[in-house]
Amino acid sequence: MSEQNRDLLQQVLIAHGGLERWNRFSTVRASIVTSGSLWGMKGLTQDSTPRQMTVWLHEQRASVMPFGGPDRRTAYTPDRIAIETTDGQVLAERSNPRESFHDHGEMTPWDPLQRAYFNGYALWSYMTMPFLFTLPGVRTEEIAPWEEGNQAWRRLRVHFPEGVATHSPVQDFFFGEDFLLRRHDYRVDISGGMPAAQYVHEYIEADGLRIPGKRRAYRRDEQDRAIETQLLVAIDFSELRYA
Repeated sequence: MSEQNRDLLQQVLIAHGGLERWNRFSTVRASIVTSGSLWGMKGLTQDSTPRQMTVWLHEQRASVMPFGGPDRRTAYTPDRIAIETTDGQVLAERSNPRESFHDHGEMTPWDPLQRAYFNGYALWSYMTMPFLFTLPGVRTEEIAPWEEGNQAWRRLRVHFPEGVATHSPVQDFFFGEDFLLRRHDYRVDISGGMPAAQYVHEYIEADGLRIPGKRRAYRRDEQDRAIETQLLVAIDFSELRYA
């Protein structure tokens, strides 16, 4: 890792609250509201009901509730996805869930367990960024800056090892002059490698740690520009709390 790259990553971590503070906590919870065209593409419906998302900070584990019923929740890890009652009764489960997306295209429908898996790894990623960049095996490099309007955003290209479940092995992250995340580019490998540009806004803070309060993911064109008429996923966060 070059000194320039190390400096950018360290400044990014500090801007989001600092690694030392992050390590004091084990979980984060937030209320989320989700919408966008992706769900319809997958044969699913998505309502505007707020849901409670819980993410474990130092292990790949997450849960959302309610899920498919007021007394149901998900239990996500990379190797297993389950839907269970709030008292722990397993209603459905799948081991090695990533394998179930083999040969999926953009319009391939998802079943409830596939939806739960996507929700689990995606929200775990979003709610642990940028600190997940420090996990063992994750490699970062600074690449050329990106011009967005009249701004120049510095970029980190992040390479994720096979053991980290995420959208795609290589993803780009764009940071403003304040070192806060502005944009996140990736491909949705479990949906035919669909290219996305996700913009983040309106940071919220709890216990000195900061995450974007709004995320808007658009399809990305061949010039890596967001297609603003094709909003894939929108997520609003509130009531952030660490424990």
